[in-house]
Amino acid sequence: MALRPGYRRRALSMTSLIDVIFLLLLFFMLSSTFSKFAEVELAGTGSQGAATEDRMLFLQVTPDTLRLNTAHLGIESLSTRLAELVTDGEAKLLLSISGDVTSQRLTDVLVILRAQPKLALSILAPT
Repeated sequence: MALRPGYRRRALSMTSLIDVIFLLLLFFMLSSTFSKFAEVELAGTGSQGAATEDRMLFLQVTPDTLRLNTAHLGIESLSTRLAELVTDGEAKLLLSISGDVTSQRLTDVLVILRAQPKLALSILAPT
């Protein structure tokens, strides 16, 4: 009866594992961004005094469209439409956000609204 030669396990090489970890580390370091994102300030509403002669606007933000008062419009035409509506005096805008709106879309809309100097903004949070 012939005995099998003893099976000997070969030691694992850590070199290839270290190479893979190094390549993954290098990939994630080069693919990530280290720049600061713009901050958008959300200020609370002012005092609830007597009603003024300000123009009232309503903007509803959904994932697909924007609706200013009753007119549907795209995000690229929001700035010009607001400039047309707020030509004389101050205006108050009530912003309604749908629950499905992404934070990037909301930030894009808030940047456009912040560029309007004569616009007071109030935000309705989704329920």
